[in-house]
Amino acid sequence: MNIVSQLLEIADELENRKLFRFAEQLRGAAMSISNNIAEGSGSNSDKEFSYFLNITRRSTFENANILILLHTRKLIPDTILNELLRELDYLCRKITNLQKTLNYK
Repeated sequence: MNIVSQLLEIADELENRKLFRFAEQLRGAAMSISNNIAEGSGSNSDKEFSYFLNITRRSTFENANILILLHTRKLIPDTILNELLRELDYLCRKITNLQKTLNYK
């Protein structure tokens, strides 16, 4: 939830700067992380939960891509880009490890 909150704060800043499309895209991708974890946790099977975790994992990549684009357009500084990319990478690794445990059951 922490990284989602950080991404939503950036989306809010983009919206304040009238960069609505960037804000909308980042907001959707950010919310997809926590929403798919929540939805998947209500699954009846590990296979189904793993499916939702895969969507979540893909959302981390989508968020990374959006952040890189924002950085390229000079809309976020190096420090924020690097911090969030590190956090997204860490989250992605945690999701992958959780998927592995589900697949071994």
